[in-house]
Amino acid sequence: MYNLVAYLDDDVVFESDINKVEAIIGKSVDADVVLKGWNISKVHAKLIVNDEDVFIEDSASMFGTYVNNQRIVRHGPITHTDVIRVGGYVLSIITIKNADRDGYGGTFGSGKSTASSVPERAVAPVMPVRAVAEEPTVQQRTPAAAAPATITTGLAPSTVMQVATPLEAATDKSAGDKTGNRMPQRVRQRSEEDLLFIKWLSIVHAAVLNEMDKRRIDVNRMNDADLRSNVRLIIREVIRSSPDLPKSIDVNDLSMQVLDEAVGLGPLEPLLADDEVSEIMINKFDEIWVEKRGQLTLSNASFTSDSAVLGAIERIVTPLGRRIDESSPMVDARLKDGSRVNAIIPPLAIRGPSVTIRKFSKKQIGASDFVAFGSLTEDMVELIKKIVELRLNVIVSGGTGTGKTTFLNMVGNFVADDERIVTIEDAAELKLTQPNLISLESRPPNLEGKGVITIRDLVRNSLRMRPDRIIVGECRGGEALDMLQAMNTGHDGSMTTLHSNSPRDAMARLEVLVLMAGMNLPVRAIREQIASAVNVVVQLTRFSCGARKVTSISEIVGMEGDVIQMQEVYRFRKTGRDPSGRTVGMFEYSGLKPDFLKRLEL
Repeated sequence: MYNLVAYLDDDVVFESDINKVEAIIGKSVDADVVLKGWNISKVHAKLIVNDEDVFIEDSASMFGTYVNNQRIVRHGPITHTDVIRVGGYVLSIITIKNADRDGYGGTFGSGKSTASSVPERAVAPVMPVRAVAEEPTVQQRTPAAAAPATITTGLAPSTVMQVATPLEAATDKSAGDKTGNRMPQRVRQRSEEDLLFIKWLSIVHAAVLNEMDKRRIDVNRMNDADLRSNVRLIIREVIRSSPDLPKSIDVNDLSMQVLDEAVGLGPLEPLLADDEVSEIMINKFDEIWVEKRGQLTLSNASFTSDSAVLGAIERIVTPLGRRIDESSPMVDARLKDGSRVNAIIPPLAIRGPSVTIRKFSKKQIGASDFVAFGSLTEDMVELIKKIVELRLNVIVSGGTGTGKTTFLNMVGNFVADDERIVTIEDAAELKLTQPNLISLESRPPNLEGKGVITIRDLVRNSLRMRPDRIIVGECRGGEALDMLQAMNTGHDGSMTTLHSNSPRDAMARLEVLVLMAGMNLPVRAIREQIASAVNVVVQLTRFSCGARKVTSISEIVGMEGDVIQMQEVYRFRKTGRDPSGRTVGMFEYSGLKPDFLKRLEL
């Protein structure tokens, strides 16, 4: 048997004789030693008696158990010199059987004699909250103590967070370059102040989630303004209950980031608001890359944990009726502004949840903007307008990130207002302005794996919707055959995009996509369908400097033998780079009069 006394700010808040081999310390009502506070876990630690000695063992608590200012996993036997901290509490342990065995009154864990019922701060100062958040040095840490701490928030299992300590993150050597040298990680370049801020961001965020769960705040039923107002009050309470918050931390900045991560998209919010950022790529929770002016850079933004990234993904996909979990670990979605989102999570993503956001420009990019960017010339714009006016079928071809969808959006807006347009996409991105417009979006399978609606299903259905033009965001499968048939059967002026590196490659890829429809058609028949249906191929290229240009406008002029014949009308010829490293060159007109211009003469 032993007597345990818990002090908080020199006040005795718990005192009891304990006659158990194992005693639980925590905030749970079933605990033997019940301690309250946001930095106390439900099951925080255990006191274990072994051969009359008392041991203390941490129960994977978020804020840890400390003995002599060092975070421990298990410590013992406890002696009179040990100072035990749990949250903001100081624990004093007195064995009843051997109260006077070592001349110190039998007091274990308080660092003082039993003559004083209240611990003196000079001997056992109450550990500030900052010290609770600190990690021991590498030499002091045991292998078990080096494991990431499990943060118990009281939420569903999917929201239990694993947080690597700043020291562990700072020594991450998972990446390397081609020469075998370790690449500098962003976390290792952070200052001590940055690491301290991230640690407190994680602590306060977890505490806020715990409070939201206890107060049964339903984030799905509350509007955004009310939800943010309620969570903002909780954040203030949590910060107010942390008087030892380092003065170097900006409380307003901390509150704002915790609020964004709790009910918004966390560190993505400022990146989404930055007009210069065109793409956001989350490789892991603390490694976020962005694309600015065509160049990839490592941002200073960081989530607090993998579960925080999962929470942001769920807030994106849930309003769209989509889901992401272990049984369906990939999802395509969009933001409210139309930005495209792709997410993939463990077990497929080994390093943690990965998210790629292709931002949709708040400003509608028109032909004048493409000319200003140097992507094409005014003469080329006039030619494209003629192509749309003549109701020619167009394929926009290019690699990843070349701007195919943005260019297709610009071309689509040249369609006259008196025509009926049906757009078909995996995730709706096109923003056409015509009044007679129908936008369709594919649907993934439900929880039972049923109910999937593919692009091909939508293309077939669109033929019954009396469209003047069908615009498919991207052909990547058997829908290519249905698209060719639509182009050949009265739906002139239709458009789509393809992934390919040249106009000639686009024709070869189109053949492959048609074969994916499973119709077992002869290659010559497929090529005849392509030559008959497709009129123009516009090729886009993204150069290493980040510049995007229309590198070719080619016309399909028919078949010669088994080969599709093409003639280039415009092309971009690269001549070098300017002093800033940007690609320079000139747009050249081939001098050949396109066959389709003969239609203007009729």
